[in-house]
Amino acid sequence: MITEKIKIQIIEALKSGDKLKMSTLKLLSSALHNAQIKKREELSEEEELEVVKREAKMRKDAIEAYEKAGATDRAEKEKKELIILQEYLPEELSEKEIEKIVDEVITSTGAADMKDMGKAIGVVMGKCKGKADGKKVSEMVRSKLS
Repeated sequence: MITEKIKIQIIEALKSGDKLKMSTLKLLSSALHNAQIKKREELSEEEELEVVKREAKMRKDAIEAYEKAGATDRAEKEKKELIILQEYLPEELSEKEIEKIVDEVITSTGAADMKDMGKAIGVVMGKCKGKADGKKVSEMVRSKLS
């Protein structure tokens, strides 16, 4: 389970003096704990992955916002935190693999134009099982349907 691994790595980060890793993992641990409280029972590994993905997405959004605002020092900190969080995520599919899935879905669903985009994205994301960034999938489906 991810929660157990994080607890061990928080202790290791504390011992090694890696403050950034420790604070990032503590925030992740807190997010997992809050999700567990909300559910009122133990989280499955899939649910834990969803929490990690949500935290990673928050970092990606923050990086983008900081870069637009010219706050490169804050963007760098967020990038380092994102790298730490990515250790807990499954490896993402390559562009070619995503494109292959998108092509298959467009063919199988008969998606022909932009009004079918939402349905196609939903099916692609289901087939990718969390191994593809939603933004990438959306852009790829949009380019294929337009």
